[in-house]
Amino acid sequence: MKQDIDQSGSLTADLQNRLAFRLYQCANQLNKTGTRWLDRHDVTTQQWAVLGALVRERWVNGIAVRDLAKLLMVSRQNLTGVLSRLEARGWIERVVDVNDNRSRLIKLTPVGWQRWADMQEDIASFYKESMGNLSNNDMIHMLHYLDILRENFRAIDEAQGGEE
Repeated sequence: MKQDIDQSGSLTADLQNRLAFRLYQCANQLNKTGTRWLDRHDVTTQQWAVLGALVRERWVNGIAVRDLAKLLMVSRQNLTGVLSRLEARGWIERVVDVNDNRSRLIKLTPVGWQRWADMQEDIASFYKESMGNLSNNDMIHMLHYLDILRENFRAIDEAQGGEE
């Protein structure tokens, strides 16, 4: 085994490849199963993420699109389509930023707040089903490691000239 590790870190490279691929698989499964789970609410996981961000106390009065994109770690171009669909449904609105009359903020409408409230029981059951065999300690550790990975990915994106 020692020789395997010494030969150009092939064991480490294999573990890194497996971990990256597993993350890719999990992200795809989360997107697919989360959207199916909330199908009766006519919401996708992307829309769910936007609604979930907008209910945070910090942004109940609105958040700039660039800040929302940064929070969700998506491009503004990708977010624009999601926001347009949510706005067409009456779940979000664009309001004037009281600190800058030229800017608009995204915020939930009363209909959006009701949609979010209606989804809560199903969201809780999805989390219970998908993470039911993880202890609180497991989830705390997982959050820690995912935060490290997220920061590493963010640093790579920044070095590549990605969006802020």
